[in-house]
Amino acid sequence: MATLLQITCLSKSYGAQTILDNAELVINERQKIGVIGRNGAGKSTLFKIIVGTEEFDDGNVNIPDSTKIGYLTQHSEYGEDETVMEYLMRSSGKQDWECGKVAGSFQVKNEMLDAKVVSLAGGYQMRVKLIATLLKEPNLLLLDEPTNYLDLSTQILLEHFLKNYKGSILLISHDREFIKRTTNETIEIEHGKITLYPRPIEEYLLYKEEQLMHVERHNVKVEQKKKHLQKFVDRFGAKASKASQAQSKLKQIAKLKTIDVLHPLSTTTINIPRVVDKIGIALDLEDLEIGYSDRSVAKEINLDIERAQKIAVLGDNGQGKTTLLKTLAGELEKLSGNFKWGHNIKVAYYAQHIPASLNFDETVKSYLMRVSPADSSEQDVFKMAGNFLFKDEALKKRIPVLSGGEKARLCLAKILLQKNHVILLDEPTNHLDFETVEALAQALRESNVTVVFVSHNRTFVEIVANGIIEVKNSRVKRYIHNYEEYVYHLQRDIEEDLGIADEPKLNLGKEEKKALRMKIREAKKRLNFLERNVVKLKEEKTVLLEWFEKNFDKFSEEKTKRLSEIDETIDRNEKEWMELELELEVLT
Repeated sequence: MATLLQITCLSKSYGAQTILDNAELVINERQKIGVIGRNGAGKSTLFKIIVGTEEFDDGNVNIPDSTKIGYLTQHSEYGEDETVMEYLMRSSGKQDWECGKVAGSFQVKNEMLDAKVVSLAGGYQMRVKLIATLLKEPNLLLLDEPTNYLDLSTQILLEHFLKNYKGSILLISHDREFIKRTTNETIEIEHGKITLYPRPIEEYLLYKEEQLMHVERHNVKVEQKKKHLQKFVDRFGAKASKASQAQSKLKQIAKLKTIDVLHPLSTTTINIPRVVDKIGIALDLEDLEIGYSDRSVAKEINLDIERAQKIAVLGDNGQGKTTLLKTLAGELEKLSGNFKWGHNIKVAYYAQHIPASLNFDETVKSYLMRVSPADSSEQDVFKMAGNFLFKDEALKKRIPVLSGGEKARLCLAKILLQKNHVILLDEPTNHLDFETVEALAQALRESNVTVVFVSHNRTFVEIVANGIIEVKNSRVKRYIHNYEEYVYHLQRDIEEDLGIADEPKLNLGKEEKKALRMKIREAKKRLNFLERNVVKLKEEKTVLLEWFEKNFDKFSEEKTKRLSEIDETIDRNEKEWMELELELEVLT
């Protein structure tokens, strides 16, 4: 098997900070490797060294002439007036039919090939950059956080491509699920060293945990034996008759060595301060229309979110997910309709642009102390700061010198410290390693705050969400299945579009098709009735809950009975609704 890359004795430092220390790595043909490690461990630095955009201090990086590296970068390489096809042909040197073939595998085809790249939504621009990279036919792909800003549809397409890719892959990602689905070996960069484990990430983490437990058991035994020998020395060391034995015991003690724990497993735990428990509606949207002065993005939005729910806002890039969050946060004026927050609700909003505006001339520590609630202790602040990698000297850093990623983490630490009833999050995981992503997800799921969030990180959504809002084709509505089913149905649709679905479509006769259309029409009619009925019942429920909240010292048997009836009816309607949705999926 041919070697594509060999690194020996590689060292790299930034000032006093050592990133790589005599690191070693060999990559051969057809290896698919997930690269993991803490923020700042050196993952991106390693990639930049490999492609020659970053110098290193010592060592060797040997890339044979037969190795063709494809490196997906975040910056744009296309001209403002360049169409998709023009850019692909120019960057790859390939014919239009070759470009069109690869582009089609990422659902970029027909009139989209003639569109200007800059006119496409962000997710499709990223698809075009992926296509351009792949057209160069690399046999070693370096992908540094390729899922950042990619919608789920594009992730599924990329995942499908990588599974069938014949070359080698080095993939950095903070989404454990994406690594699991696309790689079968694992590299961890930690303490300046590169550890290659020839098994998938889950097996590596299990192995790592077992090794740590083995080391800890060994160290306990060593310490116990040292104490036993030391007791003998302390008791008999002064006696002439036992002096030689005491000296022998001292030599034994000197030989007993504990093993340094250089690779401790992450034990990050994020705790979000609890807010006062309340039942009822946190947010009610009625005929809401969102968008901008020159265009509507979505309208006729009717839904509500109950307190303590964790709602994922899903959909392709450019459909209006961020527009919805901006409107709810008050950063964007609604076009028509209404939305109303529950009584005395405090809302916090995290968006990608917010960290860039964080320029207070103070230290990380003083900023977090200033913005934390009055009843927060210094220990509370230090603990939250530490969860987002601000420890020791990092606490003394002044905000203007922080990187974009550090500012993003600081904003998240601030929001979680404050006792907000509702947290709106737009892509909160993009600057976090996957240990911190999962710790944040766990904290949000276990908290009693209401969370409405946009994220394309599958692991994060799977842990946090107990409800889904889908933004698609100018409509915003509840998706009644769980996230696993959402991903499954999206993947099935994409596979059918690519012509690789496992189940062929039914080949029906004329009468059978007519009967099927009638059945679908009746199912949709009933489904629309149920949707409207549930909306009306929830509106009535909101009125009742508001009455109970305002009249907490009164009891109404009639209202209590009606509330129970509404809950039962909603439950029945939603079950029937779900059955009809599933039936329609089978029929269509």
